[in-house]
Amino acid sequence: MACSARNTSRVYKGIFQTLFNIGTLRPRFVHSCPTSLIQNLLKFRRDKPTDQLHRALDQCGVDLNHHLVLDVLRRHRSDWRPAHLFFNWSKTAGYEPSSDVCNEMIDILGKMKRFQELHQLLDEISKIEGLIDEKMFATLLRRFVCSHKVDDAVQLFRRRKEFGLDLGSEAFCTLLMWLCRYKHVEEAETLFHNVMKKDWNADIKTWNVILNGWCVLGNVHEAKRVWRDIVASPCKADVFSYAIFIKALTKKGKLGTALKLFRGMWDKGCRPDVVVCNCIIDALCFKKRIPEALEIFRDMSERGCEPNVATYNSLIKYMCKIQRMGKVYELVDEMERRNGNCLPNAVTYCYLLKSLKEPGEVHGVLERMERNGCGMNDDVYNLVLRLYMKWDDEDGVRKTWEEMERNGWGPDRRSYTIMVHEHFEKGRVKDVVRYFEEMIAKGIVPEPRTEKLVSSLNIRVKGRTEKRESIEEERTRL
Repeated sequence: MACSARNTSRVYKGIFQTLFNIGTLRPRFVHSCPTSLIQNLLKFRRDKPTDQLHRALDQCGVDLNHHLVLDVLRRHRSDWRPAHLFFNWSKTAGYEPSSDVCNEMIDILGKMKRFQELHQLLDEISKIEGLIDEKMFATLLRRFVCSHKVDDAVQLFRRRKEFGLDLGSEAFCTLLMWLCRYKHVEEAETLFHNVMKKDWNADIKTWNVILNGWCVLGNVHEAKRVWRDIVASPCKADVFSYAIFIKALTKKGKLGTALKLFRGMWDKGCRPDVVVCNCIIDALCFKKRIPEALEIFRDMSERGCEPNVATYNSLIKYMCKIQRMGKVYELVDEMERRNGNCLPNAVTYCYLLKSLKEPGEVHGVLERMERNGCGMNDDVYNLVLRLYMKWDDEDGVRKTWEEMERNGWGPDRRSYTIMVHEHFEKGRVKDVVRYFEEMIAKGIVPEPRTEKLVSSLNIRVKGRTEKRESIEEERTRL
């Protein structure tokens, strides 16, 4: 199957090179999958001048529609230039981008930190009434904040009315959520209190965002302060407040306090839900108190709280660690029988993949995953790639890499990081340099540890080269 894909790519390349050398011909391709045709064209000609690429796209003769444009963009999530070139060409070819298509393009540019292009696109689409919706606005906020452009995100929020969007509490809550998620909790809380001073009464949902921000940051001291503020406020802590605080306590190893809070919920008339139970089960498993975790797991249904996939995943995670694989697959079978909210997901299969001992077992897990309707994602692909690299299975690495590329799930920064570091561990300097150069050529910013590794490698290579040249000079002199 991989050979077939590779041969097909070679055929396309030959066809493109032949046709583009004939200036007078303007063929119209007939192809069962126009998305694959365009994807291959963008791949082979990604570094060519823009006007030349546009002419090549003109010659494809495909009928542009919403589904096709969106599919092409999604296949280039980790390679902004081809996506941007195709998006711009589609507009010149008569296609009017929908809100979903613009949102996808904004997400790609923001992810790759191409903010000049993003601002140009935002200025362009803001002139079209009704094109910017809540989904696109949330994407913009997320991409600005995750690149730590807090001022830009706040200024954008203040422009909501320009885009025809209301300045409601829900929108404000979304801004606080993204600020907190990317560790700008102090700025989020300052903004929160400044708005409260303007006679705005915060609800428990907004308080929970700030509480969760400090908890995710791991600052239990500040989380306790916010918890006391919630208790003192007119708002009453709800089940989400308890879930957030209990999770923070268990992460810091304060299991005793968390259990006390968990048991006290019944006295407060706030019945623990599955999220709270999952926190306690996960914390007990982490402390190797698995019998107690299983006891809470069994009591959940009796108390009217049905377990979900996260409940099972907590147990499976730690069962895999102690290699109780019989119990693990018993739980997986039970998940499949219960179906619904208990059906195994990508996280479940990642735990199963991590417990494997040899390459031949991978296919069985992925087949079971497909049978249960669980699609592949970048996390699963990168894990499989790492496993094949660890086992030094070149065929598995090649097939996984090609499949990721074909299905639009990468290769992304993690994929290249895996290849660079694993090849380095195996002493393959040429492969390290090759993957690193390919990553840079795609505009993917390497992790600091990868840059450090390649930098030290260059020094070592230079040192060996100088030593070899010195020996050659000495031999020549003699």
